Amino acid sequence: SDVGSQKDRVVTEEEWLEKWEMGNIGFHKEEGHPLLQKYLDVLLNGRSGLRIFFPLCGKAVEMKWLADMGHSVVGVEISEQAVKEFFSEHSLPYCEEPVPEISGAKMFQSTSGNISLYCCSIYDLSSSIVGKFDGVWDRGALVAVNPCDRQRYASLMISLMEKNSSYLLVTVSYDPNKHKGPPFYVPESEIKSLFG
Repeated sequence: SDVGSQKDRVVTEEEWLEKWEMGNIGFHKEEGHPLLQKYLDVLLNGRSGLRIFFPLCGKAVEMKWLADMGHSVVGVEISEQAVKEFFSEHSLPYCEEPVPEISGAKMFQSTSGNISLYCCSIYDLSSSIVGKFDGVWDRGALVAVNPCDRQRYASLMISLMEKNSSYLLVTVSYDPNKHKGPPFYVPESEIKSLFG
């Protein structure tokens, strides 16, 4: 198998939370991702006022960038610390409320209303809770999901997409026998089988 020893690797929610607590977040980019800027037209496809989903959003600066362009941004992140840092680093006032459908979950929303970040497991979300999206920016989510959960993740993402939505996906290519992940190596053939 070209996924090497990664197939059975599992990173727990606790390990992700610990990465945030320890500041071990090399995956966070202080500047917006150049590939989003390069392919922004593909994501927007000439449309304005889109609903754009950020799976496993962390404190991605692109969320504010797209919201400032007039889009509505929804993210999901397991780390409450990451969510709160996003709002404080951008000096954005927000309110916090429980998500009735998900035990223990919270939703943090900018007072302007155009950025809503859910603090919970992504697998607790559904379109009945967050609605559907015109675009998805998957910069580090598919490659962070445990390999055993990829099918579940892809099915969820497809269920959250409107008919004509755009899905921008960034993966990394390397020899999976030399790095245990995350980020995990996801071969192109698997992306095709997951998303069609």
